[in-house]
Amino acid sequence: MKFISILILPFLLSGCFFFGDPVEFDETTGQTPQWILSRGEAYASNNDWPSAIRVLEKGEQRYPNSKLAPQFKLDLAYSYYRFSQDAEAIAMLDKFIRLYPNHPIVDYAFYLKGVVLFIDRGLMDKFTLQDISDRDIAPLKESFKAFEIVVERYPDSKYYDDCLIRMTYLMNKMAENEIHVARYYMKRKAYVAGLNRAQYVLKEYPQTIHQEEALIIMISAYEFLGIQDLQKDTEKILKLNYPNSQFHTIDLQAQKKDWWNIWDSLYD
Repeated sequence: MKFISILILPFLLSGCFFFGDPVEFDETTGQTPQWILSRGEAYASNNDWPSAIRVLEKGEQRYPNSKLAPQFKLDLAYSYYRFSQDAEAIAMLDKFIRLYPNHPIVDYAFYLKGVVLFIDRGLMDKFTLQDISDRDIAPLKESFKAFEIVVERYPDSKYYDDCLIRMTYLMNKMAENEIHVARYYMKRKAYVAGLNRAQYVLKEYPQTIHQEEALIIMISAYEFLGIQDLQKDTEKILKLNYPNSQFHTIDLQAQKKDWWNIWDSLYD
């Protein structure tokens, strides 16, 4: 009997070689597209984003030609976004827009893309010499572009008003980024570069709250560069558009070269 047990034991221990590795249970096997979609949405409603993603990915891959294929993509994109998988969310939204450019809710795809890219990367913080080159507002520009498409192409969209609000915010953030860069250049005594950045704000972001500071940087830069005619012209523009600016006071008139720096100190 002991001899027989010794012979059987190796076969029992090696049973996995006969049956293979255990297969992960897939609850979507054999289910309809509607069932899979409902299951994924149920997980999403409970904020179980990993499970929602797992199920919706199965449906999106398994039924690419289903009438529910567009909804699979939108639900999946939203689940990616909520689970902080922004790159995957953007890729899925771009796929939806490419495949269904005339879909009744393609405005939502553009809106959601803008929301995913709508990230405050700390642009309100002052730039330092160490991190100025690390700042990247490209996602903000892409976010603005997505919202702009909704506003221009789909004026009846229910996301229209929210897009306008977000666009205003983004425009001010992008203008602020340019102002911070201009101030950085002024600190480095790169006056032409600072002047160019300030001019860019006036031209590209005329409706933002940073116009006054852009003019002040230009006045300081012109004086440092000895371009008196343009300096005086810019001072007139400042006085015309901002008659109550603190930079019209007598105490500050003799310090025009340092105007940009005085403004800078307001943030300290």
